[in-house]
Amino acid sequence: MAEKREKVLVVIQLSGGNDYLNCIVPYENGHYKDARPNIKITDDQVIPLDKGYGLNPGMNQIKDLYRQGKVAIIHGIGYPVPNRSHFRSMDIWHTAEPATVGSKGWLGQAIAQLDPKGSNVVTAVNFANGLPRALAAPNVPVASVGDLENYGLLTGVAGVEQRNMALNAFSRMYTPLIGNHSVMEYLGQTGLDAMRGADILKEAPKRYVSNVEYPENPFAKSMKAVAQVHLADLGTRIFYTQYGSFDTHTDEVALQKNLWEDISSSVAAFFQDLEEHQRGDEVTILMFSEFGRRVRDNGTGTDHGSGGVAFVLGNQVKGGHYNEYPSLDPMKLVEGDLAFNNDFRGLYTDILEDWLDVEARDIVNGVYEKVRPFSFSA
Repeated sequence: MAEKREKVLVVIQLSGGNDYLNCIVPYENGHYKDARPNIKITDDQVIPLDKGYGLNPGMNQIKDLYRQGKVAIIHGIGYPVPNRSHFRSMDIWHTAEPATVGSKGWLGQAIAQLDPKGSNVVTAVNFANGLPRALAAPNVPVASVGDLENYGLLTGVAGVEQRNMALNAFSRMYTPLIGNHSVMEYLGQTGLDAMRGADILKEAPKRYVSNVEYPENPFAKSMKAVAQVHLADLGTRIFYTQYGSFDTHTDEVALQKNLWEDISSSVAAFFQDLEEHQRGDEVTILMFSEFGRRVRDNGTGTDHGSGGVAFVLGNQVKGGHYNEYPSLDPMKLVEGDLAFNNDFRGLYTDILEDWLDVEARDIVNGVYEKVRPFSFSA
């Protein structure tokens, strides 16, 4: 009988505002073609999917995963009273607090339930410099890793500088919200947790054996690191990583395609790695961005908008389209943007309750309609 393992969440933040319309492309829609005379994905470029939609030409491997039933496309996702500031909108996604400035991350609160005594400093691991607000909560340890191969060298100059840069960035972000004393207390503990986490995480690459070749791009390095730590069985339940920038005010067609090529090939290699080790069933990926972009192009790109798309990927996902694609009819746009019709806190509730098995109501501050993207969802 196969060993029952804990479920694991991998979050991929598409930083900068991924353009929904040129990602899940309504290429048969006349309003789309009219609104984007300069940057539309043409019929010969788009990867046809179904229901009149196609994928960005950089998403070939995502198409393959979709055909296998492993990709849920969550349409029209957002929140009431959209905010077009990168910082504020990302903060809303990180804290699940659209109306006020939140002080606790949604995943930080989940970690507090998964490991209430904080006994495992690598229950959550962030693969990027800095500490995402999504992972922050009082008395919650988080290991933040810029480079897994060098993470154990915190006694060296490079390690210390990397750690101090992350802590300084965190301090600048949080002091206006929760006060300097609380920040410094948190940072002191974070520094200790980072040192303890280093000793644990540095073992992961040593244990890792795989026949999978990851592509040569920065995001692939992060996904390989996720696989290394996960397969080392260190008890990590939440991984966080990000890629971008998707802030495509100019040269959007080429930039977005290149970013999605990196992500698609890296995610495909990651799932291949999991399958080689017979560990695919225990991992789900959530991909999101802070907002979508304006319906009309600005010449060579698009400006900040609202109404976006998220993705849930994995073996236990029931693939397909969820919710309605917002109307592109100019009369139904909101200040030139797609009208969101799907509150992201419902999707968070799915992830928290049905995947991580933690209570969601206090984390998302209410009760929201679930998306139900999992094959076992009621």
